Amino acid sequence: MELIQYEFMQRALVAALLVGLTAPVVGTFLVQRRLSLVGDGLGHVALAGVAAGALTATSPVWTALVAAVGAGVVIELLRSRGRTSGDVALAVMFYGGIAGGVVLISLAPTSRSVNLAGYLFGAITTTTRSDLVVFAVLAVLVLAAVLVLAPRLFAVSNDEEFARASGMPVLPLNLLLAVLTAVTVVVSMRVIGLLLISALMIVPNAVAQRVARSFTGTLVIAVVVGVVCSVAGVVASYHLDTPSGGTVVLLAIAVFMVTAFITWLRGIVAARRDPYAEYHPHEHGPGCEHEAVPHDDHVDYVHHGHRHAPHRGHYDEH
Repeated sequence: MELIQYEFMQRALVAALLVGLTAPVVGTFLVQRRLSLVGDGLGHVALAGVAAGALTATSPVWTALVAAVGAGVVIELLRSRGRTSGDVALAVMFYGGIAGGVVLISLAPTSRSVNLAGYLFGAITTTTRSDLVVFAVLAVLVLAAVLVLAPRLFAVSNDEEFARASGMPVLPLNLLLAVLTAVTVVVSMRVIGLLLISALMIVPNAVAQRVARSFTGTLVIAVVVGVVCSVAGVVASYHLDTPSGGTVVLLAIAVFMVTAFITWLRGIVAARRDPYAEYHPHEHGPGCEHEAVPHDDHVDYVHHGHRHAPHRGHYDEH
């Protein structure tokens, strides 16, 4: 391919691959915790970090990382201590971050000004070799942490009270997830943009949940969708001369819409074959990785916040 001949596109494709791997992995746990928009909030705070980097003549990547990690930890501590709800804390960070970014960038000398639009919406062709090295190291750390702690992170994200009763260190695990989310936001800011990264965390998982039969299946499918959409979106943005972030997100949304349409058709076909059946793409049972809860004379399985019980070839939702 012609675009492979250009060094900046080589860096862009590697960066897209890193983002496609990390964003859906972290997003899987955010979806389980119903914190789908936390990436947006941390993205706004990361913008303030970028502006601080311009003001102090420091690498924007590192200042954005410090700001995002700090905000993620503060949000989680406030939420866990019950002093304010998670959405309120997120909203304060949301608006405070972008307001701080605007003020700080206005104070920076003209010679140190940065292209805020590139950080907000993605400017993958401006990714430098040093940026790529930093992003690669951060992405490897995120993936390694998830690989080692995936069962515990899933348990805490799925049922925090049950995990606490089981003796798991809930607060440290929640803080770790907040840090991983902040790191993923920073890794993705050049490719997707700080305002759009939450979409790549959530949309591939929305696709996976419609077709996967287990948590592991959801994770794998989400990563595949994320990688394909990221790389294909960057290639398409090169040929169409469109912003990389918007192109990647629109492609992911298109995949979601097609998947939703197909599963809807499958539901209609299943209903016609058995009028008592409700289409359910996941088959619950021993080893399906969802929590089993005894209920009267049967067993319910906790799935996406609801209890599903097998009944006459389909599932009743409790």
